[in-house]
Amino acid sequence: MISKESIQPMVEELLAGTDKFLVDIVVQPANKIYIYFDCDTSITISDCQEISRTIEGNLNRDYEDYDLTVSSSGIDRPLKLVRQYRKNIGKELDVVTHGGKNISGVLVKVDDESLELEHPVKKPKKEIKRDNTVLPFSEIKTAKIIVKFGK
Repeated sequence: MISKESIQPMVEELLAGTDKFLVDIVVQPANKIYIYFDCDTSITISDCQEISRTIEGNLNRDYEDYDLTVSSSGIDRPLKLVRQYRKNIGKELDVVTHGGKNISGVLVKVDDESLELEHPVKKPKKEIKRDNTVLPFSEIKTAKIIVKFGK
């Protein structure tokens, strides 16, 4: 079976010196390989093709067959790296903690250890105020960008 460890150096070498970065590699049974990467600016289909061609050029289908999918770490995927959080400052996130607490709010600050969300808090008399919550990354189970279409 093809391993994540055999693929990761190829992808990291290809992305080195660019504003693109590897987010995750998933290898499932029957060699179904998923490579997710992100970028500080934008990702094109050509970027995905370049990674795919590099991997295909280094793996031998005659020796071991595989199914390869290369994709941006899209809006449906949870944020995993501090670098992803930093590039999404100002966007609304839905965060679930390991304790099961769900907090939705605008990402206002990120450091190496935690993030800060500004979110609404209901007060007596149906008054809504804004409050900030700092969450260490170690407490975050998942965090996804909330996408809103039209207002």
